Amino acid sequence: MGYVAVKGGQKAIERSNLALDYDRIKDGRVLDVADILAGMRPLVDQVMSESSLYDEELAALAIKQASGSMEEAVFLMRAHRSTLARLYYTNTTSTKSMFVERRISASFKDIPGGQLLGSASDFKQRFLDFDLLNETQEQVRETAENFEKKEFDAPVMNLRQLPKVIDYLEEEGLYTSQPLNDREPDDITKSSIQFPTSRSQRLQSLTRGQTGAVTSLGYAGIRGYGVASHPNIGELRVGELPLHVSDARHPDEEDQAYYIGSIITTEVESFLPIDVTDKDGKTTQSFAVGYGLTFGQNETKTIAMSVLDYSLEHPVDGYPTSDEEFVLLHVDSVESTGFISHLKLPHYVTFQSLLDGIREIKKGGTAE
Repeated sequence: MGYVAVKGGQKAIERSNLALDYDRIKDGRVLDVADILAGMRPLVDQVMSESSLYDEELAALAIKQASGSMEEAVFLMRAHRSTLARLYYTNTTSTKSMFVERRISASFKDIPGGQLLGSASDFKQRFLDFDLLNETQEQVRETAENFEKKEFDAPVMNLRQLPKVIDYLEEEGLYTSQPLNDREPDDITKSSIQFPTSRSQRLQSLTRGQTGAVTSLGYAGIRGYGVASHPNIGELRVGELPLHVSDARHPDEEDQAYYIGSIITTEVESFLPIDVTDKDGKTTQSFAVGYGLTFGQNETKTIAMSVLDYSLEHPVDGYPTSDEEFVLLHVDSVESTGFISHLKLPHYVTFQSLLDGIREIKKGGTAE
């Protein structure tokens, strides 16, 4: 086997980096971080979700630096996140305290507190709007001002304490809530996940999974590669979740905790029918819940997360979306894109070895 020396590439690498920097600015236009924040909200939310770092400005900066590449932006954010000190941990927060901006149910038309469509692309026609090619700052300001002046005829709702739809199901005896689990969650950013996993490890892996991967596997689960039936969205809510940090002098007194701000999150509770056998051996039908929670407004991913959560909580032998190692190790953006990208790196020695073996066989010899 011949040896191929790998040297002399440092200058080429430096010039490649310079060419990449030049590609981002060669048109002479500066993409402002504020413009990304103002006009690319779903992209910012997706980067924050997949990087497990809630910082809108840093996410927009990562998108700018990566020239819009999602995998690069998430990688940059994860790398930056790993350098940050952990100063405090927030208290446990209930999503019942969320200030709701959007809330829908596909299971019940009339839900306690009512449905709130909010801002969503669900009802938009998917036609290109060519007027946007010539949109001006003046038009944008005028449109925004007209919207803000509008008075909508809508019932007054307390958006901070809306009841949960699942409570309605439990009142009818169709769902039994799980006992409160005060066990400290396993933090997968500090220790790698071990199999079999805990529920907290699974939920963390899914919530920071690559949006496309989580969505694809959730879709596969519905098509018969996991859950056996079609899930129903009991409730999807998007809103601001308040966060508090305990006063070190009074760690057990919640009313002494400090409010440190709110984060926008998407939460989904999907209902799936299951058979329940009581102590007398009688089997009845009830509902189980698949759960999803992500940073920002990431509705499709969060729905898919709830499907996968159910698939992993109620595994069916032989189905790939019930295999926690298959799901959790393949949805991670940095893991998957990093491994695939490494195939571009030099494999000269291993490939030469493969070539030598094939050549030897063709000559009639035996590969060692």
